[in-house]
Amino acid sequence: MRTMTLGPTHLEVPVVGIGCMRIQNLSPAEAERYIQTALELGANFFDHADIYGGGECESRFADALHMNDDVRERVLIQSKCGIRKGMYDFSKEHILEAVDGSLKRLKTDYLDVLLLHRPDALVEPEEVAEAFERLQTQGKVRYFGVSNHKPMQIELLKKYVRQPIVANQLQLSITNATMIAQGMNLNMGNEWAVDRDESILDYCRLHDITIQPWSPFLYGFFEGVFLDNPKFPELNRKLDEIAARYGVSNVTIAIAWLLRHPAKMQPIVGTMNIERLQASCKAAEIQLTREEWYEIYLAAGYMLP
Repeated sequence: MRTMTLGPTHLEVPVVGIGCMRIQNLSPAEAERYIQTALELGANFFDHADIYGGGECESRFADALHMNDDVRERVLIQSKCGIRKGMYDFSKEHILEAVDGSLKRLKTDYLDVLLLHRPDALVEPEEVAEAFERLQTQGKVRYFGVSNHKPMQIELLKKYVRQPIVANQLQLSITNATMIAQGMNLNMGNEWAVDRDESILDYCRLHDITIQPWSPFLYGFFEGVFLDNPKFPELNRKLDEIAARYGVSNVTIAIAWLLRHPAKMQPIVGTMNIERLQASCKAAEIQLTREEWYEIYLAAGYMLP
């Protein structure tokens, strides 16, 4: 698997990360096979969150991996915290408690990366800074980042947090690419000209924050997969055409489209299907041309002003 540097760190990570949100749906034997397949493909970066499966996903992962010190050195583990039932919570107390819970379930002494899951309207950045400082000093977290954050929310954190923000996990796919489309529709009267995210794409590039696209095959907000979906006939025709050209699947091309962007993103693939996992990792070997990238963009229904 081709690798990249995560944000401003010296941490080399595979260009495709593995999302573990649904791993609790697999049997123990299936989970073990899935993780071993990922490792054989060089996809050793695993993304978790304390709320996935109510914590069961982290436990199932550790069991399937047969976690021990030797195994731990072969994998990179990222988890997220900050979502509680009926609220978001970036308090110092909750962050520290959440990390301890994840470490216990993952059967490890440290996380490679911790992300704050969704912005907390009541965030007190001074408390976040205290939590991050303690976690780093105690060796429980190596690097820190955010998820679903806008530029000014990150700036507010950075005013108090000493550690660099290394990643921002954002919903991004071919059909959910408004953060790309709005940059090309300045002063236009169409729907893509609306700035919904304060130019988060350019902000992350300027500040060496790695964007981690989540749900790279979905359209809408968990409405379904766009691949082979009759709602997107033109897009799927184009994906199939380009896939045939490279001798790969449409899954591979969908991930290659994200990897082609010069922002050096790291898509997080949450499929539990081994064939789709293999096809996703294959994207690391595909370099779409500029023409192919724009053909896919236009086939998704966007326009060039």
